[in-house]
Amino acid sequence: MAKKSAAPTLGIGISEKDRGSIAAGLSKLLAETYTLYLTTHNFHWNVTGPMFNSLHAMFMAQYTELWNAVDPIAERIRSLGHAAPGSYAQFAKLSGLPDAPAAPPKAMKMVELLMLGHEAVARTARSLFPLVDKAGDEPSADLLTQRLTVHEQAAWMLRSLLEE
Repeated sequence: MAKKSAAPTLGIGISEKDRGSIAAGLSKLLAETYTLYLTTHNFHWNVTGPMFNSLHAMFMAQYTELWNAVDPIAERIRSLGHAAPGSYAQFAKLSGLPDAPAAPPKAMKMVELLMLGHEAVARTARSLFPLVDKAGDEPSADLLTQRLTVHEQAAWMLRSLLEE
């Protein structure tokens, strides 16, 4: 029987230690993005009240964007030579975001919770910049910039709905 050869060394110009640290940070970002996706989708299904149509549509646009974001984050983790987390247990352990409330809240509480969620994910993305900058990891920096843009804009739009 032929001897199985070892996997080739990953030589992308980022140290193994830095790749591990960046992948760990991106794993948290992935977990929070997925958690926010799930909460947003839940609120899309369960929103009621006079703003139903506009919130239902806004939440759909937001959960669709979040859904489309998880794959690039996971694939960046894989590009760094690490396994991407992908279970509810892993996401619950990694994410700093609370789970969606068991009973659907009122519409404006949904808006507030999603605003806070987007702000939290933006903070997580921003916290990774010093590490990716030090490692010269431009693809991760680009991904983080894209995520920050989306989360800060979503938080602003949701916050605007809460103003009197």
